[in-house]
Amino acid sequence: MSNYKVLIVDDEMQMRNLIGFYLKQQSFDVVEATDGVEAMKIFPTSNFDLVILDVMMPNMDGWEVCRKIRDISNVPIIMLTARTDLSDKVHGFQQGADDYLTKPFEIEELLVRVNALLRRSKKEDNNEKDKAISVNGMIINPISRKLYINNEDINVTRKEFDLLYLLVSNRNRVYDREFLLQNIWGDEFFGDDRTVDQHVKNIREKFRKNGASFNPIETVWGLGYKFKE
Repeated sequence: MSNYKVLIVDDEMQMRNLIGFYLKQQSFDVVEATDGVEAMKIFPTSNFDLVILDVMMPNMDGWEVCRKIRDISNVPIIMLTARTDLSDKVHGFQQGADDYLTKPFEIEELLVRVNALLRRSKKEDNNEKDKAISVNGMIINPISRKLYINNEDINVTRKEFDLLYLLVSNRNRVYDREFLLQNIWGDEFFGDDRTVDQHVKNIREKFRKNGASFNPIETVWGLGYKFKE
């Protein structure tokens, strides 16, 4: 029996009901959102295994929802749309979608894609212990892009994850802001170099709030930052 939890995001009630009905037939736990705004209120409140996401919605379209989810989670995402342009599909994948299905579609095809993504996700989760770095009650995994503190799954943004993983992977090295900006934010970043400081502050605060026994990032005055066990 399935214990998977799926979030369906679509402004069409008939579509939500149709997908939800067949997922429940396979013992999925289904939660529905009527638009992108509601989806982003619901998503952080639970550990979803998969998101089925319509593209064309009022208030906040599916592309923006996908991008926001990707900032905090690596959950598999299937995007649905009535548009058939290849450029739209490419754009969806660029936002972080894992699969793309054009309406109208056969429900059997959707179910096959759902189960395929969940199998892949489960396989990656099973490999976490072999790939993860574990230090002082913290586990950070580069494949699933998940961070755990005291066995609790912690929501971090992509940049926060990349910054922390770089420092954890190179524990004895000090990195200055310029290097971190270039290697995590990229050459095209034109913002304030204090962006790094804010991300460090956010990471420290998340560790503190979740009962970590240590401050993960040490400030090396005049030089930059390093990982602190």
